[in-house]
Amino acid sequence: MVEITRLRIFRRSVQILCAAWLALSTSAIPAAPDRDTWQRPDEVMDAMEAHLGSTVADVGAGEGWFTRKLAQRVGATGTVFAVDVQPAMVEEIRYWSVEEHLRQVIPVLGAEDDPHLPDGQVDAVLVVNAYHEMKAYDAMLHSFYQALKLGCRLVIIEPEAKPGRPRAEYQKEHVIPAELVKDDAARNGFQFVAQHPDVVTPDQHHWPFLVFEKPGPKTK
Repeated sequence: MVEITRLRIFRRSVQILCAAWLALSTSAIPAAPDRDTWQRPDEVMDAMEAHLGSTVADVGAGEGWFTRKLAQRVGATGTVFAVDVQPAMVEEIRYWSVEEHLRQVIPVLGAEDDPHLPDGQVDAVLVVNAYHEMKAYDAMLHSFYQALKLGCRLVIIEPEAKPGRPRAEYQKEHVIPAELVKDDAARNGFQFVAQHPDVVTPDQHHWPFLVFEKPGPKTK
């Protein structure tokens, strides 16, 4: 009985920490009842080429909104690595994935310069509203490149900004120019594939929707 009470207290503490973190973070995704409409998850997952049985990664997963969508897409035979550097976020994902019996979800506590993904085993990496926060962006892109199989996709969707300013200013404002993301990706070996129409938030902020690929013949 004591152990059950402790577990309940722990879970409630995690939920409170998650709520506080999301409320304080200026980069948190705006809450909206029509998020399925404005964030276009099916189009995002199609751009990732995620399907039943895929192994994918949601990096900067937060509370796991996209993680849950990906878990439904890849099914029980797939895998979703839900990566975040915030322990409270990782524990929140661990909690609801167990409650919902989504064994394909693997919560991962990442580092500032390493998402801790397995080399050469990932079919797609997704980064939404998190890349601009990454100070060790080259190290992270290198890790994504190492984790992806040949011919597989990296999708980055970030709040837009005009180019030409110091990177530190963009990080403070939680935005980043699409051109800078493209330059970073190219420098780390990625091939640019496509730019989809911007994701537009309920408050009319535009987030460029960029798709990259690790060059090479794709294998099944």
